[in-house]
Amino acid sequence: MAETSTTATEESIPALVRELKDLVVAYLRERTIDPLKGLVRYVLFGVAGSVALGAGLVLLAVALLRALQTELGGALSGSLSWLPYLITAAVALIVVAMAAAAALRGRKKRRK
Repeated sequence: MAETSTTATEESIPALVRELKDLVVAYLRERTIDPLKGLVRYVLFGVAGSVALGAGLVLLAVALLRALQTELGGALSGSLSWLPYLITAAVALIVVAMAAAAALRGRKKRRK
């Protein structure tokens, strides 16, 4: 009988090692790979949203410039032809400042 229990223990050691390896791999996958997949998805949506928002804001700035040049073209000709560009740049800088202020305000709220 002692011989049978020794053989059973020797046969179960490779099974235990295999089970331990499977458990470690499953644990590492659960704690590293799955959260990284979620993080990659989060970052990709953020980048895509940023690109879309940036392109939209550039198009709005060009539309503002075109509207200023068209509507005020007669009044802003000659030496004042640079004024629509200055107005458009000022509006764009205000939008950038507002976005930066909102980002900083959100960061301060998360820290609290």
